[in-house]
Amino acid sequence: MSARPARFLKVAGIAGLSSLALIACTSNTPEAEKTSDTGATQAVAGGKNDEPGKKVKIGFSAPAADHGWMGAITKATQAEAKKFSDVELIVAEGTNDVNLQISQVETFINQKVDAIVLLPFDGAALTAVATKAMDAGITVVNVDREFGTTFAARTTVLGDNKGMGVSAGTYICQELKGKPDAVVAEIAGIDSLPLTQARSQGFKEALADCGLKVSNRVPAEFTVESGEKAAANLLQAAPKIDAIWNHDDDQGVGVLAAIKNSGRKEFFMVGGAGSANVMRDIKAGNTVMRATVIYPSTQGADGVRLARLLVQKKSLGDLVEVEVPRTVQLYAPVVTKDNVDQYLPSAFES
Repeated sequence: MSARPARFLKVAGIAGLSSLALIACTSNTPEAEKTSDTGATQAVAGGKNDEPGKKVKIGFSAPAADHGWMGAITKATQAEAKKFSDVELIVAEGTNDVNLQISQVETFINQKVDAIVLLPFDGAALTAVATKAMDAGITVVNVDREFGTTFAARTTVLGDNKGMGVSAGTYICQELKGKPDAVVAEIAGIDSLPLTQARSQGFKEALADCGLKVSNRVPAEFTVESGEKAAANLLQAAPKIDAIWNHDDDQGVGVLAAIKNSGRKEFFMVGGAGSANVMRDIKAGNTVMRATVIYPSTQGADGVRLARLLVQKKSLGDLVEVEVPRTVQLYAPVVTKDNVDQYLPSAFES
């Protein structure tokens, strides 16, 4: 009999939190609490959850660090693992080659690691080998790009792409209050990707809620060069703009270069993902950048924490539930001059 039905029954019994928004994995409260119904001890970070326990060997694989956000994912993951004396992290070389990443996971399986934290270059393509790891009794934590089946991972850590659009649109609505004819532009990412589509949908819905719409929209490719080209085309096509949302701060480097070359300053801009250079611009107030929307680069680090808890059979201390959730979806807050100091220390460099 396949191991899948049994595993499904096990996870189906977990009290679901399908969209839990967490900025940190656990609490800093040092005390453990007991639930009167189950008697289960709720360990918390800073207390029992952070105390050394069973040694946990974790394999980590992610795409190549070809842009700031992806590089930050790997750096944050390695830094988090070093905080725990009971964690051994094996980091595979970042790759955009699907077959090579599959081979990396196969190697982790052969090494008999306790857990794998996997940010797949292509979630669908890595689904089969991730499922193989789960069938071998290895805890898989899926990061950012989802697998094609529930059986491929015990827990998934996600950013909130639609939430990014909602946050950006809501902020622009607030800033353009009383301007029903305002011209709002959007510089998207790669249009064929579901994440881009989700961001645009959330943005459209948020604007509609305050009676605005996207008047001009151009796609880019999450690169500096594509951002500059897309922004130049947008500025040429739209003689008047009140606000721009750019989906990605890495491509935003090019977007800002095109804006600087145009000499135009009649609009403000909101970024996406939350790079350190954009946050510094927001703090200084010397460009059209007024805000950015976070897409956390902590997802791999959160994956390491969750993998450790799962292997050591611990729970999230801030929850009554005695199991780690199936899905942890991180929040997409808006960073402005008022709160930039809170987010700058964990921001990535574009």
